[in-house]
This record gives sequence, C-alpha cells and structure tokens, in this order.
Amino acid sequence: MNLTMSTGCSEHGAWSRRSFLGTAVGALISSRISILSPQLAKHGSSLTKEQRDGMTPTDVVRELKEGNARFRAGKMTARDYLKEQRSSAAGQYPAAVVLGCIDSRVPAEIVFDAGIGDTFNARVAGNVPNDDLLGSMEFACAVAGAKLVLVLGHTACGAIKGAIDDVVLGNLTGLLARIKPAIPATKFDGEKSSKNLSYVDAVAKTNVTLAIGDIRRRSPVLTDLEKKGSIQIVGAMYNLASGEAEFYG
Repeated sequence: MNLTMSTGCSEHGAWSRRSFLGTAVGALISSRISILSPQLAKHGSSLTKEQRDGMTPTDVVRELKEGNARFRAGKMTARDYLKEQRSSAAGQYPAAVVLGCIDSRVPAEIVFDAGIGDTFNARVAGNVPNDDLLGSMEFACAVAGAKLVLVLGHTACGAIKGAIDDVVLGNLTGLLARIKPAIPATKFDGEKSSKNLSYVDAVAKTNVTLAIGDIRRRSPVLTDLEKKGSIQIVGAMYNLASGEAEFYG
C-alpha cells in the first residue's frame, strides 16, 4: 500500500502512456488486418458492392486460391448461411463467374470456400460454353460487375471419357461433340484411351484452354472487358484426389 502510494503517480503516468500507445498500435494493426483480410472469408454476410468493387481481377484469383488452400487444410470459414442469405436478399455482388462441370464432386462454392452471393456458378458436363452460358457470363460481368471468368475442369472427368470413347446417347451426343476438338489438340505420349487417366486429364486441361479461347472468340462483350482490364478470363484444373485447384492462363 505504502509503495503504491509513494510511487503511484509516476508509475501511473508511465503505465498510462504505455497503455495508450499499446492501444493505438493495436488498433492500427487490427485495422490493417481488416483491410487485408480475405473478402470471400468474411463472417456473417455475403460480399457487398463496396467490397467487390474494391477488388481487382487479380485479387479475385488470389481470393479463390486462398479459399482452396483453406478447403484443403480443413480450415474453412465458419459461415452463417442464414445471415448470408438475408444479407444478399436485396442485392448480389459476386466477384466471379465459374463455368464448371456438373460433376457432384466439384462444387465451386465449397472447394473455393466461398459463401452465398460470392460467386455466380454455371455447370454443364465437360464445362464447355454454349450461347446460353456465354449470355449468362456476359450478364455476370457486364451487368452485375463480376471481375473474373473461371473455366473449371477436373481430373477423371466422365464427359471427357465419353468424348474420347465417342459415346452416342440422345442429347449427350451433341454436348460431347463440343469437347471432341480437345482430343486431337492434346499432345500426349502414351496410351490414348479413356482408361488411361493421365491421358483423360491431359485432354481435360486442353478442353479448358479451348473453352477459354472459345469464350474470347464468341463473346466480344467479355473480350472487350478483358482488354480494358475490368475482368480476367482464366482456367483451373481441380484434382479430385488432392482437392487442389491449379490455375493457369
């Protein structure tokens, strides 16, 4: 008691200064972390217009890569889907549009750890664009403001196997015909068979590359946005075994 009373004034002043500086620095660091924190990993609500518009196409690619890393590490964002549903009910501001395969093992929102309202998602066997999908992607980017078009292929794709085997089955026949140009365009040393998964995956990657070229060729709207730097059009291959999405160009 006596020690505190005799030295309290100077110690209190020093402590107050240290406390103030610590609080100020802590607030600055906290603010910095908030600025740098992943937008697609925000807790409690979907992307706002301000958050989405504050990102560049390169930022969005990075966000998806980081989300996929969280997915693979088993450290996904704890989400309140009801909150996300409610926060996005009055308007949506997705950062990307993903053209993926219908394969049940490749749900884009999950493998990229994104929430409700964060991404547009189009799915068709073999992730090949048609007129309706191109129109949908044009809406996503030119009207709704998405910054990225991602064509997402995957390993061991059944549609790729069907195209290699020249499967004929109702309307599927015409769909597989859109994939077949990837077969002669694939350079591969080894058995060129649907039983050779390395070959199937090589064709699948070529198919993604051709789809990107098809989008640019058939959609002047998206090509113009890409030339202006408003969007990027990229591809990725998702590995069913590892859970990793490998991005490329």
